Amino acid sequence: MDQDNIPTDQPLINRVANSGLININLEDYFPTEPLASFDLKDYLFKELILKEKDFRGALKAFDWSQFKDHTLLLYCSTDAIIPSWAYMLVAGYAAPYANDIYFGNQIQYLSDRYREILKQFDGSSYAEKRIVIKGCSNKPVPPAAYMELTKKLIPYAQSIMYGEPCSTVPIFKRPRILKK
Repeated sequence: MDQDNIPTDQPLINRVANSGLININLEDYFPTEPLASFDLKDYLFKELILKEKDFRGALKAFDWSQFKDHTLLLYCSTDAIIPSWAYMLVAGYAAPYANDIYFGNQIQYLSDRYREILKQFDGSSYAEKRIVIKGCSNKPVPPAAYMELTKKLIPYAQSIMYGEPCSTVPIFKRPRILKK
């Protein structure tokens, strides 16, 4: 339909805006502090063996100031056996610079962070509402966050959908109670 065929005597109606759908965007809860990663794999002999003397030397020579005001994600991406003291040693070097040090990768960190944030989420304020949880985000919101939010909303919401108001995937719909 081209624009010349749109009747000008009728106002355009935004049916999405008038639908009563409530949008929740999990990106709004994304951490604001910068994240930095430290993978122990890069400091292991052949990415598998921790040689204490070499490891200590590499950590001592490392520029830890690059983690100033960051949350540092500390992990090892290989199946190497890493002694606990190695993580402790890295934390000792990073602590004067990093705002926080987390044991795990970005997906683990964000999943835990969202879990903590969503503990405070009050699903009761969405009682009998039709909810759209925004999909397609510009930030790496983990699947665990969508799951946690859904669990919080199910006891209250009339329906839960995923995506954008103009194109949603149904997730949950409260059964109708038939009146006698």
